[in-house]
Amino acid sequence: MSTDDILARLMALHPKSIDLSLERVERLLGALDHPEQKLPPVVHIAGTNGKGSTAAFLRAFCEAAGLKVHVYTSPHLVSFNERIRVAGQIIDDDALNAVLEACEQANAGLPITFFEITTAAAFLAFSRVAADIVILETGLGGRLDATNVLDQPRLTCITPVSLDHQHFLGETLEEIVAEKAGILKPGVACIVAAQGSRAADKVLKKKAKEVGAKLIWEGADWFARSKGGRRSQADSGMLYKGHGVQGEVERAFPTPHLLGRHQMHNAALAMACAEALAPDFDISDAAISLGLKAVRWPGRMQHLTQGPLVQALPPQWELWLDGGHNKAAAEMLAQHTRQWRGQDLWLVFGALNQRPPLAFLKPLEGKVKGVRCVDIPDQENTLAAVEGAKVAASLNMNAKTAASVNDAVASIAAEQVPGSPPARVLICGSLYLAGHVLKDNS
Repeated sequence: MSTDDILARLMALHPKSIDLSLERVERLLGALDHPEQKLPPVVHIAGTNGKGSTAAFLRAFCEAAGLKVHVYTSPHLVSFNERIRVAGQIIDDDALNAVLEACEQANAGLPITFFEITTAAAFLAFSRVAADIVILETGLGGRLDATNVLDQPRLTCITPVSLDHQHFLGETLEEIVAEKAGILKPGVACIVAAQGSRAADKVLKKKAKEVGAKLIWEGADWFARSKGGRRSQADSGMLYKGHGVQGEVERAFPTPHLLGRHQMHNAALAMACAEALAPDFDISDAAISLGLKAVRWPGRMQHLTQGPLVQALPPQWELWLDGGHNKAAAEMLAQHTRQWRGQDLWLVFGALNQRPPLAFLKPLEGKVKGVRCVDIPDQENTLAAVEGAKVAASLNMNAKTAASVNDAVASIAAEQVPGSPPARVLICGSLYLAGHVLKDNS
């Protein structure tokens, strides 16, 4: 029985792909003899943007310090196995099949969502292999997320929260923040990224007081900045002032390997988490520096340098890939494109239909030469390419549809004016589109 066969069976156990509740996963974990209670210390991360990158940075720091790390993230890009890292390695098919089948048997055919049963499988996999620490990313929200079954994580972390998944989490920012804050636990410190909203800060403070959790704030307890100042190039390094024993000293670190000014803040968020893990874990500045250079997180401002899509472009053109999919992610992309002034930027855009394309494309208005819109292959909830093109055209973008990403790139290449300087192409709008590109462009 292949992994895909097992996953297909699990997908059919509940009519809704998303149905936020803890009852089903708690029942299953009980039937499995509570593997979630047999884990190493856990860092639990919630938020809207930057969860995966923050987890990637923290994993890199911990591994550079010689720690064995379990990691659970979602969604995956190419293979489901990517979601579960066991003691530093992506879970292999045999181990994955074993825990999936154990969960399927224990569930006994009862209704349970795909994310709930696969989260239980991750806990079971982690309980079977020794490690020093677990990094656990929420899937959606926090309060009723399937990962939120731990009574006493070692640390929690909340990345920037913005409007997203309103049909599940609430229509207002305050409602969404309250859902994310559901991971706060009594007596457990929470590292909090700057939210940029007094309303969001107020909700977090209220929830922390109700629960009895200590908040460690970016901007108040710790902060980071570019070493060369706000106008400097991204490769100038970063300065960090923390909240630990060296909190009075601003320390210099290398530029994070992940590109974009927002990644410096994600890195600093992970650094604040590393400080909060002391004295139980010794994660030195040297380990952090090594981790900043070693970190990898595919599909986030990733420069593609080989494969058929790259070969389809004119010489010296650049191809980039980013899976950000909401307004906040688009704003980060728009900020990063300021470094690309002087060269034309083209977009290949594909998104899911649950997300308003205007919210994503608006921050990029006036910054792109043109847009080629595509359907996301094998996604029944894809936004129709023609709908994306209509929205892009309403922003005075040179917008057309394409039958595929390959056709979109070829269409862009065909518009090159002889003798014009090399341009850049950015494929964006969805992690599902990013995964498709990585799979087909390898």
